Amino acid sequence: MEYTYEFFKASADYVKSIVPYTPEVALILGSCLGPFADTIEDPIVIDYRDIPNFLTTTVESHAGKLIFGTVAGKKVVCMSGRFHSYEGYDFEQLVIPVRLFKLLGVRATILTNAAGAINTSYRPGDIMIVSDHIKLTGASPLRGKNIDKFGPRFFDATYIYTPALRKLAWDCVEGTGLTVHEGVYFFFTGPQFETPAEIRAARLLGGDAAGMSTVTEALTAAHCGMPVLGLSVMTNMAAGVLDRKLTSEEVDETAKTISERFSDYVTKIIGRIGEVEL
Repeated sequence: MEYTYEFFKASADYVKSIVPYTPEVALILGSCLGPFADTIEDPIVIDYRDIPNFLTTTVESHAGKLIFGTVAGKKVVCMSGRFHSYEGYDFEQLVIPVRLFKLLGVRATILTNAAGAINTSYRPGDIMIVSDHIKLTGASPLRGKNIDKFGPRFFDATYIYTPALRKLAWDCVEGTGLTVHEGVYFFFTGPQFETPAEIRAARLLGGDAAGMSTVTEALTAAHCGMPVLGLSVMTNMAAGVLDRKLTSEEVDETAKTISERFSDYVTKIIGRIGEVEL
């Protein structure tokens, strides 16, 4: 498959034929954080399967729908369900959602995820504002022929997680009842949870939370010059931190417990995003 500009434009043209406005903010919801989608006012829902050249999610907890509407007075587009390399997708395919956002005219993207806490001062239910990431495995989503209309062949990733949006996220913490940190997201390909030895290595290298998503989307956004805010929900302590096995049920349960407060926090950020110069 050749990923040309026209390939991505076909997706955007289809969506624009249905949605009569330009969304200001895009959100990608992580595992079990889907309830936020229920808060979107006047929703216009598009199934991923109906969008030309789009992907379909295979994760049961991901709805697989693109939802347009209003949150805190802002027009938004929300991906309820994301795509991962462990589903069998090539890294190059994982650029598709963010490039759609770019072609729709989105101003900023918020990436959320469920993560395991590497930092032993974190606790399940805490939130981490992503300040940076480490990716030592897998190919880049920007591998292959560059499309200059999206961005340059070689691009800077120093401020991949936009400092102004990170500050805004801190400014919105008060009154949420959440414990919030700022730290480094360590990318693992999955789908298996990490081994205790891998987590020890990640901690030595400066990782604070481990997860299987977000990084490919953030890199794609950086390539096309789109501001990004990354928010990780600590759904469990990472492998080996506690003397017990990890389970997906633990992840799901923590995510459900935190989802309402987390949704309120994200809504607060969206409502104030116009205050930020991007």
